[in-house]
Amino acid sequence: MTATLKLDSFLPYRLSVASNRVSSTIANAYHAQFGLRIPEWRLVCVLAEFGAMSQQAMCGRTQMDKVTVSRAAISLYERGLVTRTPNPDDQRSHLLDLSGDGWALYRQIAPQALDFERRIFASLSDEEQASLRKMLERVESAAAGLSPGR
Repeated sequence: MTATLKLDSFLPYRLSVASNRVSSTIANAYHAQFGLRIPEWRLVCVLAEFGAMSQQAMCGRTQMDKVTVSRAAISLYERGLVTRTPNPDDQRSHLLDLSGDGWALYRQIAPQALDFERRIFASLSDEEQASLRKMLERVESAAAGLSPGR
């Protein structure tokens, strides 16, 4: 007997749909207000939280592919929102960091991001939100431990 896959009860699908819906809601607002796409605002927030880093490190931090990170970094650099300096640990790469304008943009984005989070998850109690965070960490960890074809 062949197993039947029903998307509405398939958790990876549901997780993807929820993620896409949340991301697109936020992305539409950020694009309209700041001219940023999802990868660009993610890089701005990563640099604000963790400081200067290489594009390779950003790929690891955001789980975005290197082409997406590269395009977002170029866009941010061309807009004067990030600076590029030689990487002292690897002369083949550069470190990106927020410029003064990048920090000013982040100070506008961060409160709005927190407000979106509050509004999206308002129907969940603090305990449910904490539980969801723990479950997502476990799902991410389990997915990282799987290799293709397993």
